[in-house]
Amino acid sequence: MAFNSLIFLLFFAGVLAVHALPLRWQARKANLLLASYVFYAAWNPPFLVLLWISTLTDWFAARRIRISSGRKRKLYLLLSILVNLGLLGYFKYGGFLEDNFSQLMAWLGVDYQVSGSDIILPLGISFYTFQSMSYSIDVYRDRIKPADSILDFALYVSFFPQLVAGPILRAGYFMQQLVEAHRRRADDFGWGIALIVVGLFEKVVLADGLLAPVVEKVYTLSADTTGIDAWVGTLAFSGQIFFDFNGYSVIAVGLAKCLGFQVPWNFLSPYASVGFSDFWRRWHVTLSAWLRDYLYISLGGNRLGQMRTYANLAMTMLLGGLWHGASWLFVLWGAAHGMLLIIERLSKHLLGGIAFFQGPATKVMLGLLTFVLVTLTWVLFRAPDLDSAARLYAVMLMPSGGINVADLRDVIVVSSVIAALLGTHWFMRNREFGSAMKRLPWPTIAFILAAMLIAILLSAGEERDFIYFEF
Repeated sequence: MAFNSLIFLLFFAGVLAVHALPLRWQARKANLLLASYVFYAAWNPPFLVLLWISTLTDWFAARRIRISSGRKRKLYLLLSILVNLGLLGYFKYGGFLEDNFSQLMAWLGVDYQVSGSDIILPLGISFYTFQSMSYSIDVYRDRIKPADSILDFALYVSFFPQLVAGPILRAGYFMQQLVEAHRRRADDFGWGIALIVVGLFEKVVLADGLLAPVVEKVYTLSADTTGIDAWVGTLAFSGQIFFDFNGYSVIAVGLAKCLGFQVPWNFLSPYASVGFSDFWRRWHVTLSAWLRDYLYISLGGNRLGQMRTYANLAMTMLLGGLWHGASWLFVLWGAAHGMLLIIERLSKHLLGGIAFFQGPATKVMLGLLTFVLVTLTWVLFRAPDLDSAARLYAVMLMPSGGINVADLRDVIVVSSVIAALLGTHWFMRNREFGSAMKRLPWPTIAFILAAMLIAILLSAGEERDFIYFEF
């Protein structure tokens, strides 16, 4: 039941109708919880059990942490971490570990037969396990108190607008919205619908309709690509993954607004970043903040000296890369970003005081350099295997020849879309989307939304799942 499907629109219309009934707040929350479970079960009903295991484990662990002391508190926290990471590890990395162990045994001359079990990855498990586990950690750190209502906690873990691909919520942020009923304002509902239209336009028209066909053409025929082909396809993927994931996140914010809830913004003009630490403050903001607060700082952050800081950065980005998928390509992608963050820190230490590097023109140049290097790392994220990634890097870094796989239309479309994307991100770099939109006259907003809606309805692109459903 993807956001870009007709069945979801019908489902959401039904949820809105029930949520608008004059019921007690507890009943309305129970209806939202039931709707969230129906939404998740539509993908694969048995996996609801995993969602319940995470929910019940962290509900129990947090309450025991609150009333325990000393070693017992740590044991209950450990229970939460082991159950959540255990579920994530088995379903997401079980096959990957078995395959690599088999290859290691073969290299050592041992005949080890892989069991051949096909483990299905439960939708959204990377998101809801992190979200549920953070609640136990925050209770352990005395940042929040355990919830009084299991209904509220269950709804926090499974809230359907962001259940499958984020944004990753924090318990303290979301559960305070569940304490008492709040009146749904007409302007919030209107902006919610507007955001849904914007998000669908990004996904259906830009990501799926214009960019995905170019990406698939280049990355499917990577052995035949020239340097221009590879750059066109990889720039197209830079745009596709942003419009796809940001489109999902914007829809999630809009759906929540329609129901009277606030969900955090997940992207802050990331392609206008100046440097890689800035990029990770702007890209997938809720995951970046999660990794910072629960992994990087727990490892010691930047408090234990320069070399330890570099090691912590590298470890955080390696694990962040692995979080995205059970593949060495994702590990290398995380390692590449870790190395870029370390190089940036070293450069700032050596050159940060030079006045030349503080000027606006230099910031734009550094921003473009950041975008180019981030685009190069996307090869590891998108390539089907290491050999394909190596071939693409070879032709991108030593370009030769003309266009072989792509065509002139692809070059024009990708160049236009990426130029518009970069221009928009730089314009919005220090602006908040909602505030900027509300400054426009209503007729202008209505015209833009109508044009987007028409483009969505006329889009002939193939219907594709959101990219982050795979993670």
